[in-house]
Amino acid sequence: MLKIYLAGPDVFEQNAIEQGKALKELCLQYGFEGVFPLDNEIVCDGTPYEMAKAIREANISLLEGCDIIMANLNPFRGLEPDSGTVYEVGYATALDKKVYAYALDRRPMIERVHEQQELSDDATLCQDGKIIEDFGLSHNLMMLDIIVAQSAKECLKFIAKN
Repeated sequence: MLKIYLAGPDVFEQNAIEQGKALKELCLQYGFEGVFPLDNEIVCDGTPYEMAKAIREANISLLEGCDIIMANLNPFRGLEPDSGTVYEVGYATALDKKVYAYALDRRPMIERVHEQQELSDDATLCQDGKIIEDFGLSHNLMMLDIIVAQSAKECLKFIAKN
């Protein structure tokens, strides 16, 4: 059975364990074994830095042991996905693993920024004075072709078909 690493900010939810179990059960329905980052057992009595390092290494080990990565690229604390999830997507891509992602709002980034920051429809700069990408993509162009669905369930259906 192929293993899918379930990357995403779900680990920061108050009910993260339950969300992880639900995602893993969903994976089983499509014939995959889901691997959630909180499946790790971290034992570290060190500093917060040492704890962070132990978690990072354990998550990388889980990711490396999986065949596929499914990433939740929904906005996290702003307009963009969780930076840890983006790191995992890049890491998995560098390992030549199959990476698929989902995001509820797949409108072009420029539309999302205009709405979120209450900008005029012709604005090309965000509130911080930075150029807004306008490639018709919902996320940064580096995520080209990996966002295949709006939900985990739809993403798993896509993975199962392909």
